[in-house]
Amino acid sequence: MKLADLVKYLDTYLHIQEIGDSSQNGLQVAGPEEVKRLACAVDCCQETIERAIAAGAQLLIVHHGLFWDKPARLVGPLFRRVRTLIEGNCALYAAHLPLDMHPEVGNNAELCRLLGLKDVRPFGRYHGNDIGLGGRLEQPLPVEALVYRLKQGTGESVQRVVHYGPERATWVGCISGGGAMMIPEVAQAGFDTFVTGETSHAYHHYAAEYGLNVIYGGHYATETLGVRALSRHLVERFDLEMEFIPLPTGL
Repeated sequence: MKLADLVKYLDTYLHIQEIGDSSQNGLQVAGPEEVKRLACAVDCCQETIERAIAAGAQLLIVHHGLFWDKPARLVGPLFRRVRTLIEGNCALYAAHLPLDMHPEVGNNAELCRLLGLKDVRPFGRYHGNDIGLGGRLEQPLPVEALVYRLKQGTGESVQRVVHYGPERATWVGCISGGGAMMIPEVAQAGFDTFVTGETSHAYHHYAAEYGLNVIYGGHYATETLGVRALSRHLVERFDLEMEFIPLPTGL
């Protein structure tokens, strides 16, 4: 498949131009004209790039790319990463918020699916868009049951659980990655339990004061879901080969 055609499809499917973000989403490093094999990963680091090239990929799709909202100098690790991509004849495509919030293959859509949520709806304004997705459980469940589902679905250990809401969760909101700052929006949207990736000291008391249960599944773990789902979609639609590159950070 032509790289240009695949990039055009991705830009349209993920609404790259319509979603404001600090990431420079889309094609970040050009590559060969033809793509037969994809690699996908959460983070674009040196090891990810080297493993993608070793796997024979012509395109690496990541959630966290190389270029963000400020101009970057090609020195140090950033230079080495770009040089390795070019010398390895491997293109790089990044999708940050567009992959978090995509209704079909996004991180949050996948979280809702693996938790078994019904009546899923968007919530939480961020960069001008509703970033989160959430819904209701068919039957109220103990928070520990959700923790188990999350661990089984991501294959990673859950980092932390705080119990300030009801013993049994009914309405669950999901924002992958570093979503703790959205706790007020979660409460205002009517959820009693929040599933996200990671937190910091600054947000702990918000959960208590809003009366929320919060499950911190890990930034990395909650963001493996979207790149996997997107890659499966591309493999099925365009008959491409795909390699997922696991590189957990423990965070």
